[in-house]
Amino acid sequence: MKYTQLGRTGLKVSRLVLGTMNFGPQTDEADSHSIMDAALDAGINFFDTANVYGWGENKGRTEEIIGTWFAQGGGRREKTVLATKMYGNMGTDGEPWPNADKLSALNIRRAVDASLKRLGTDYIDLYQFHHVDRSTPWDEIWQAMDVLIQQGKIVYVGSSNHAGWHIAKANETAHRRGSYGLVSEQCLYNLAERRAEMEVIPAAQDYGLGVIPWSPLHGGLLGGAIRKEGEGGGARSASGRSADALKNTAVREQIQAYEDLLDKHGLEPGAVALAWLLTRPGVTGPIVGPRTAEQLASAVRASELTLSEELLTSLDEIFPGPGPSPEAFAW
Repeated sequence: MKYTQLGRTGLKVSRLVLGTMNFGPQTDEADSHSIMDAALDAGINFFDTANVYGWGENKGRTEEIIGTWFAQGGGRREKTVLATKMYGNMGTDGEPWPNADKLSALNIRRAVDASLKRLGTDYIDLYQFHHVDRSTPWDEIWQAMDVLIQQGKIVYVGSSNHAGWHIAKANETAHRRGSYGLVSEQCLYNLAERRAEMEVIPAAQDYGLGVIPWSPLHGGLLGGAIRKEGEGGGARSASGRSADALKNTAVREQIQAYEDLLDKHGLEPGAVALAWLLTRPGVTGPIVGPRTAEQLASAVRASELTLSEELLTSLDEIFPGPGPSPEAFAW
C-alpha cells in the first residue's frame, strides 16, 4: 500500500480509504470486523464513516460497529486514521428535533460527544462537515471546532460536498481567526462525474486540502455495468444514482465505449476507475465501500494498477472533463 500526506498536514494516510457505509445495513457486524481487519492487513489505515450511517431507525449503528472492533484491541485504534462526519439530524429519542442537525455550535458539541461514545474512543482524527450549513456563520463553526481541538476530542477538520467558494470562505475565516482550517474535502468525483475539476478541486489544492472522492464507480456504472447487465447482474451493478443512467442512450453509448476500450486492454472497468482517480492531481485517495472481503481485495489490487498515457488519453476522449473555470463556462 502506498501512502501520502493528507493535504497540507503531516498526517500520513493510505491511498485507498475504507468506506464503512455498508456496515450494518448490508454487512453484519462480524463480517464488518473481518473487512476492517483485512483492510489493516492490506495497509489501509484511513477509515471513513458518519454519524448517520446505519440509516433510518439505526442511525449511528455503523459507528457502533467500528467501536466494537476498536474494543478488540490489538492496536486497532492506534493504527487507524479515523474520519467521521456530522450534519444530518440524529434526533432525540429517535425523532427529528430542532438543534439536532447542521453546524450550530450546540449541535457540534452534542454530535461529537455522541460519536465518541459510539466509536468507543476519546478522539477523532478527522472530523468532517457532511454538508454545507447555509444558516450558521463560519465564525461560530470555527469557534466550536477550536474548542474541540483544545479539548483533544478532534485533531483535524474536513468538509464534504462543499463548493469551491465554500472552501475558500471557510479557510479565509479560519485564517482570520488564527485557526488551522479545513484540511480535506470529500466530494463526488469519478470518470463519469468530473464537475469537481472546475472549482472544487482547484480550491482544495490552493488551500492545501486533500481531496477524498466518494462514489468512485458512480454507483456501479463504471464497474462493468453493461457487461453485468448481460450476465443478469445489472440491478446490482447500476444502482443508486446510476439506476436509470443506462436508459439514457448517450450515457449507454459512453459506458459501452468505456467497456470496449478496456476489453481491448484486458482490464477490468472497476479497477481502471479506481486507478484513474489515483492519477488525478490533488486526490488523496478514493473511498471504497466493500460489502465483502472479496470486494476489498479487488480494490487493493486496483490500487496497484498503472495506467499508460495512451489509455489515459483514451479515457479523456470518452469522458472529457469540463476544463478549468471560468473557461469552462465563459470565453
